Amino acid sequence: MKKSIEIIKGSNQKKILMDITFPKKSNNKLIIFSHGFKGFKDWGCFNLISRIFAENGFTFLKFNFSHNGTTITDPLNFNDLEAFGNNNFSIELNDLSLVLGWSVQNLNISDITLLGHSRGGGVSMLKSAEDKRVKRVISWSSPSSFLNRASSDRVEIWKQKGVSFVYNGRTKQNMPLYIQLYNDCEQNKERLDIQNSVSNLTISQLVIHGDADPSVDVKEAYDLHRWNPCSELFIVKDADHVFGASHPCNSNKLPSDLQIVVDKTIEFIQ
Repeated sequence: MKKSIEIIKGSNQKKILMDITFPKKSNNKLIIFSHGFKGFKDWGCFNLISRIFAENGFTFLKFNFSHNGTTITDPLNFNDLEAFGNNNFSIELNDLSLVLGWSVQNLNISDITLLGHSRGGGVSMLKSAEDKRVKRVISWSSPSSFLNRASSDRVEIWKQKGVSFVYNGRTKQNMPLYIQLYNDCEQNKERLDIQNSVSNLTISQLVIHGDADPSVDVKEAYDLHRWNPCSELFIVKDADHVFGASHPCNSNKLPSDLQIVVDKTIEFIQ
């Protein structure tokens, strides 16, 4: 098993840091993994997960969205809050397009699965509906909508101030969200409509969610499944948003809930 680090140009000339874990014996299937909000490619158990997939024959690529707030030289910390504040869903869709294009050109694997956690799953669903190179899509703990998640009162204050802040309990940072995020949602409503994308999917879809998720209600997983009855829904009993994982990861073994999720994902792709 070997690992390679790659850097490509992302949105707005900002760079995307990727790592690819290659199996000893490939099954010629590629998984592209997208992290979630306030996340990054090396969060928690993600490196262990990539190794497990490679041990099962998969080539596993994970990357940092260009505006996720980390930097190429410090990919574990949010030292670029200006980029974080200027991130939006269209930027992440564009980044995923660039990663997908690079993969097709450089990895020579045509069987491609998009896998994402939380917000990354939503972006993966949107991309899967608009890119015929994707063979299947899997979401872990993902929302069913990116639109209209803020109350009208909060949006009015956001418009007046031009910025809203989200607190990161782990890093103790107040992280900015500039009003451009709301504007992007308003200007690109059709492209960012997860319901419409999922309803029109013609590829295999797996929706995984914990029924004790405090961040994204399990109801949203049932919504996704209802909009695409051909999808497979897998609910993990008593599991939280990250399936028992935490950062940093100090074990060479996955939490039991996350192991269930990984096993189900492998089974689905195989």
